[in-house]
Amino acid sequence: MDAVHLIDIGVNLTHDSFDTDRAAVIARATEVGVVQMIVTGANGPSARQALGLAREHPGRLFATAGVHPHHATELDEALASELEHLAAQPEVVAIGECGLDYFRDFSPRDAQRRAFERQLALAARIGKPVFLHQRDAHEDFVSILREHRHRLKGGVAHCFTGTRDQLAACLELDLAIGLTGWICDERRGAHLIPLVREIPAGRLMVETDAPYLLPRDLRPRPSSRRNEPLFLPHVAQALARARDEPVEALAESMTAATRALFRLPEAPRDEYFK
Repeated sequence: MDAVHLIDIGVNLTHDSFDTDRAAVIARATEVGVVQMIVTGANGPSARQALGLAREHPGRLFATAGVHPHHATELDEALASELEHLAAQPEVVAIGECGLDYFRDFSPRDAQRRAFERQLALAARIGKPVFLHQRDAHEDFVSILREHRHRLKGGVAHCFTGTRDQLAACLELDLAIGLTGWICDERRGAHLIPLVREIPAGRLMVETDAPYLLPRDLRPRPSSRRNEPLFLPHVAQALARARDEPVEALAESMTAATRALFRLPEAPRDEYFK
């Protein structure tokens, strides 16, 4: 398709699979119209690196700063203090990735809940939105979020893969919904296709979650299983088909919604966008 302007709201560019070609990954994404990306910070080291990348690519890359539930036990006083400092930086546009994950249970559930509440309180203090993770923990996730929601400057349910009822609960909390290449997986993601129409235009966002969640229906199949933001337009096309909407119109609404939630500036104009 002709390049449309898209923003990848969740890309793990700090992952070591990008260490040898990170600049090329960013360039390939730019060439296909991914004009901005938000780099996910999921613990202390990745949040620091995400901020560094955002500073190396001003106006093109932004960062989140948070502690993923897998790392909840790492959120001690020292990391909490550092997180407060990172969160205040202008390149950091959201607190997270934070939330609950009862599927893996890499951290005890009580530690996950404490870390989640602590980061929601930080987001309220700083006045930035939250970048949210939830897997197999919907009831506790919604219960905790509901207590804090009135103090928050918005948030996005990152990598949403849930049911219609779970979608309704997220929309009731006035969350944006981030969808990935999961929708391109006929084994696990087909249930999302009818749900996409139920997401208001101003609340739908798109992401790759690279290097994870490579779309299964890419043709020809990439030689590597590593996902990258180059494939964001493919996900946008899948969303447009599900909504029976021109991809150009959907890209415009998703980009506008993303800029509004994360308070992003317009992308810098360069050799690809004169």
